[in-house]
Amino acid sequence: MTVGCVTSSVVVSMMFAPAAQLEILLGMVMPLFVASWSLVFTERAYRRDPSSLTPFMLKAFIGKIMVIGLYIVLIVGILALKAAPFIFSFTAYFVALHFFEALCLRRLFRAAVAQ
Repeated sequence: MTVGCVTSSVVVSMMFAPAAQLEILLGMVMPLFVASWSLVFTERAYRRDPSSLTPFMLKAFIGKIMVIGLYIVLIVGILALKAAPFIFSFTAYFVALHFFEALCLRRLFRAAVAQ
């Protein structure tokens, strides 16, 4: 997942927006961090106690929203980087990685039901 994200951000920034390489890279970093963290800890919570998963995911969602909000303010507001390439990159990676996360969770739940 990490290799795919880094590779795609480098390729896209070199081919389509060489002047916005930093914004594209930073647009990928937080969605990758959040998705990776979420996958690891959600799986741990599920394996420890499946009934605790919903409360855990609710708390994780609130945490994600707060961290992502602060990150966007940092990048666009404080660092004053170009907003359009950052937001485009952030949105693309956010959606793609959350779709990937949903597929991983579906696989986890199917494996548990099959047992």
